[in-house]
Amino acid sequence: MRQYETTFILRPNLGEDQFTEIIERTCGIITGDDGVIIDTDRWGIKRLAYEIKKEVQGYYVCLNYAAPGKTIIELERICRIDDRLLRFLTIKLADSIDADGISKEKEGFAARAEAATEQIEGEETGEKTTAAEKTASTAPEMTKEEKLSDEKASDEKASDE
Repeated sequence: MRQYETTFILRPNLGEDQFTEIIERTCGIITGDDGVIIDTDRWGIKRLAYEIKKEVQGYYVCLNYAAPGKTIIELERICRIDDRLLRFLTIKLADSIDADGISKEKEGFAARAEAATEQIEGEETGEKTTAAEKTASTAPEMTKEEKLSDEKASDEKASDE
């Protein structure tokens, strides 16, 4: 199997039920051909860079999956037929992926989703900590000797220049 990513844009006026139906149908095509869905990411309604089929907004969905090559042919055929899809793009991410690779990818997506959720929750509570501040707060404090040796080293560099 190969690893692919398909991003498609749906008409924004369809409603949540039809968004879900199209996504489930697409996932059904993939899993029906012995594929595995790694991640389904709904980006939501975004403004388009230019008008497509008289629409200025679109509902973005990104699917990351592992499937045989014949699945892509069928998936893109269905996407071309369906008028509810404005655009779609399929990218091959890896030539081959095994069960271990799939599980690692799923764990990676889960970890990124958890980190994004924590960041959103932090912003909602008013905490604005950057990654540098988080690492600085978890780093051990420097002793007086370490601070002095750092200052001495920087003074020596300045005098050498």
